[in-house]
Amino acid sequence: MTDPSPFPPVRLRPEAELARDALASPLFSRAVRLARWAGPGSRVGAGGELATELLPAAAVELGLLPADGTAPAGSPDEVEDALADAGEAWRIAVDTGLLDIVEDDEEDSGDEAPRAQDGEGGTVIHGADLALVAEGAPHDVLGLWLTALDAVLADASVPDLDGLVDVLEEGGTVDFAELDWDPEAEAAFLEGVLGNLYLLTASEDGPLDGRVPLPALAASMLVPDDMGEPSDDVLEEVSDAMLRLDGQFRMLAPLGLVDYEPVDEALMAEDGTVAEEPAPGDPDDLDVSRYGMVRLTPLGLYGVRARILEAGIEAPVVGDLADKGADVLLDRTARFPSEAARTETTLWLADREPLAAARELLAAARGTDEDGPLRRLCCQQALSLVGGPAEPALREVLDDPELGGLARVWLAEHGATDVPAPGEDMIFWLTVDTVAAQLAAEGNSDELQALVEGLAAQHTGFFDVVWKVGHPATAEVLEAMGRLHPDKAVAKQARKAAFKARSHRQS
Repeated sequence: MTDPSPFPPVRLRPEAELARDALASPLFSRAVRLARWAGPGSRVGAGGELATELLPAAAVELGLLPADGTAPAGSPDEVEDALADAGEAWRIAVDTGLLDIVEDDEEDSGDEAPRAQDGEGGTVIHGADLALVAEGAPHDVLGLWLTALDAVLADASVPDLDGLVDVLEEGGTVDFAELDWDPEAEAAFLEGVLGNLYLLTASEDGPLDGRVPLPALAASMLVPDDMGEPSDDVLEEVSDAMLRLDGQFRMLAPLGLVDYEPVDEALMAEDGTVAEEPAPGDPDDLDVSRYGMVRLTPLGLYGVRARILEAGIEAPVVGDLADKGADVLLDRTARFPSEAARTETTLWLADREPLAAARELLAAARGTDEDGPLRRLCCQQALSLVGGPAEPALREVLDDPELGGLARVWLAEHGATDVPAPGEDMIFWLTVDTVAAQLAAEGNSDELQALVEGLAAQHTGFFDVVWKVGHPATAEVLEAMGRLHPDKAVAKQARKAAFKARSHRQS
């Protein structure tokens, strides 16, 4: 069996719908609008930023400022914020190829073009990718959006440098070695947070509305799984991480990656830390939303998955196996959450004739390898979705030593008549196969312990017979029964039987 993906399968919306979401996201839509607005005379600085004197007009074009470029009365900070938003949208337009920069030495900009105040620069022309917004396929639009995501994530990994800018403007110097900022570590931390958010979004036991409290998300990166009560030092790290994430999610939300409810400013202490922070995951905190809540949007799910794949990690999508063989279906869905496995199997069956599909599933379920029991369990679950049309295929394998017991169980559950009774060897082989499959699927679960107790109680002399079964997992199953059974005497019988089975197998 292939190694399972660390991520459960997700259901993605159609690309056409996701492309519409991308075009509707505030930041990307502004970038497109500015790219269409820009003319050959639009000056840029050395870094591709829009010339300072053109920013007010760009903000007006985006509707961020009224036509005269001034702020409404009583809101003096709005102009500065509007210019910053316009500048960010411009940079995304350049970074995504919606606009191309023409350096001054490549093309004469003409005497009428206003010079950028920031020194050397150039002008812009419409990029080839701008046409993709209107004429390209949904996949093309999503490719542009993913490029924009790369740019925003890069910015989000950079700390707030406003204070440093003030120092430099005053003629001071900054020792960057003392900033305690590792760009690669910051980027990796944010990628890890998004990976955990993706995992929580995709998991069947994740939050019902998809929203994750910011303290819990920060703690998922910093609090070890085996730590009971987090130490004060760890809680301080979580608090610091929350502040960083708060700023980062505020940057990512306008691109449509996340829906974010920021940290309540009333909780911020004077020193910039979070005051009265609850313990991560504290169920008694009834107002946890005040500490920030974040949810991946459907577009965000698509975007984070693209980055996971880019990192070389498998991130399955429900429906990927529809054109694969039954062997691949049983192999992959064995590690899926139950609902995802059911949906994947239903999609696989949709384009197949039921009886032929049942025969293919049964053929793929055979095998005495280590993964055989779990494969047969998945096969049994898949056949339950086929229903009555599978009956002839099940009757064809009644004498098969590996599938005969499974077939009888299925036929009995579906009310079939004239089903021959199984022999003792088949009963015990199926018993071992069933326990081995449960062990592989769930480990030492409460359900498996209940199954073990029931088997030992129902069959008199169970351990005197079962060790002789020719199933390759007999010894391992008996060892597990010895671990799981609460009665010490019965557990001892199981361990003795396991020893006999192992000796019998080696002889």
